Amino acid sequence: MTTTRQGTDATRALQALEDGSPTARLRAALAVGTTPDPCFVDKLVERCAIEPEFFVRDMLTWALVRHPVSLTLPVLLREARSERPQARSQALHTLSKIGDRRAWPAITPELLADADDEVARSAWRAAVVLVPEGEEPALAVELAKQLARGERAMQLSLSQAMVALGESAVPALNGATTDPDPRVRAHALATEHLLREPDAGFEAAIEEARRVAALTGAPGADDEHRADR
Repeated sequence: MTTTRQGTDATRALQALEDGSPTARLRAALAVGTTPDPCFVDKLVERCAIEPEFFVRDMLTWALVRHPVSLTLPVLLREARSERPQARSQALHTLSKIGDRRAWPAITPELLADADDEVARSAWRAAVVLVPEGEEPALAVELAKQLARGERAMQLSLSQAMVALGESAVPALNGATTDPDPRVRAHALATEHLLREPDAGFEAAIEEARRVAALTGAPGADDEHRADR
């Protein structure tokens, strides 16, 4: 009787993950995470790839983290290679929360430079959590290739990732401060500033860095114009 009831509850929870109400889906994800069961893993991962609400996706991730890594890791590694951007992003996000370094090989240069901003940001965050000891300088080099990408929020995410690498990021940042592109120089200088003063505001750091970058690297008038945009 108990086994039958548990099976019925699991079926209802799985069905509720597809309910039209975000609140119902949130409750279902909470229930699934509260009573983990191997039968939930595939559905949780599948739902992560299509769930439109951020707060529900966050609960889905929590529910996955509550399950054994031996069950979740293989599925998430597969999802990190999905053609669907949200599937890649959420898989990477969940891998960063699990923190198992066996997932490190999934953090490829292609993902770190993914054309989708959310995927790239998730890859950066996962990378600094999963990077094996001794691989930090090489990771910093790959991250430095993304300097000046996107708007301020995107740039702040990259700076935070590089700051998380600590002194291992310094050589890559130093190299980027002489880049021909003033935007790259500015972003590298701002990140160096945050590395030295973690409590400094990014806006102030980037504005000051843009002024410095406009005066360094022998930029021409066109460079100065682009730096001020």
